[in-house]
Amino acid sequence: MGASGSKLEKALGDQFPEGERYFGLENFGNTCYCNSVLQVLYFCVPFREQLLEYYSNNKKQGDIEENLLTCLADLFTQVSSQKKKTGVITPKRFVQRVKKENELFRSYMHQDAHEFLNFLLNELVDILEKETTAAKCSLDHSSPSEKINNGHVQPQVNGVHKETLVTWVHKSFQGILTNETRCLWCETVTAREETFFDLSLDIEQNSSITSCLKNFSSTETLNAEDKFFCDKCCSLQEAQKRMKIKKPPSILVIHLKRFKYIEQLGRHKKLSYRVVFPMELKLNNTVDGTDMEYSLFAVVVHLGSGPNHGHYVSLVKSHGHWLFFDDDNVDMIDESTVQTFFGSAQESTSNTDHGYILFYESIGAR
Repeated sequence: MGASGSKLEKALGDQFPEGERYFGLENFGNTCYCNSVLQVLYFCVPFREQLLEYYSNNKKQGDIEENLLTCLADLFTQVSSQKKKTGVITPKRFVQRVKKENELFRSYMHQDAHEFLNFLLNELVDILEKETTAAKCSLDHSSPSEKINNGHVQPQVNGVHKETLVTWVHKSFQGILTNETRCLWCETVTAREETFFDLSLDIEQNSSITSCLKNFSSTETLNAEDKFFCDKCCSLQEAQKRMKIKKPPSILVIHLKRFKYIEQLGRHKKLSYRVVFPMELKLNNTVDGTDMEYSLFAVVVHLGSGPNHGHYVSLVKSHGHWLFFDDDNVDMIDESTVQTFFGSAQESTSNTDHGYILFYESIGAR
């Protein structure tokens, strides 16, 4: 990395952001899926800042039992506190912890970056929620509305704690969907809310993120065997169903469903479809009809022709510059290079490098 690091420093010159660190991560045989996601999370600035603060607070408390959160906080602190501007970090302790926590990642098989991202965020939330609950138990005599750690306890209702734990992971990534179903007989609308950390979108050839999002929120008719049980009619009825975004997240993560199970083949196949993802995205399938504006700041890219082999890299925008992270190598790229990862307009092509997970930040969120 020495040559690559000094090359990057030369390329940025006086424009090298003050206090920023651009470090590659060593690959332990098949850990590119992990490295690509870690690089993106490091450059989710609000998330990084909370994690560094968490590390600092825990250090003051002394010995804390090791878990995935402490290992990640330790890794991010290691990167941010380096004296050099560029170099390579070995995330050995973190990777060992991942394998200890989840047997799925113990083998040397090709892993899925999206599965890893989901596992990691949910695991971090579980740890934070347990810590918050433990802190609440130890502060039972304090005011119920007092803020605790990363969540907060709401005031008592009829002597019972009504609580909603909102961790800083939720604050960065969580959005809320509304699943609306309208009975076509009595016109009653039933709405059910669900939270999400990312949106998984079906893709089509020569399409765009905007059209994929439109399809995601399109109205679906439930009839024949798929009829809906209407509580008002007390019977199965034809209905119309659609998904809308009730609360857009601060950081919008979009997962493109590039790996599709083909029944005739009896296996998954990679879809190399060209899907255009814009630098600026307007989210207009919201419940209240307001447009939410986002800016692209990172992409996890899958290189390879199939789902069971290949390589992951990440593209990250930091302080106005686009960087290419490939395990222990970090290079500067032009913004126009990002377009080369949209996918292929024709099926038979040698281009196998495709955008897989997209990260957009709400404009003004930083």
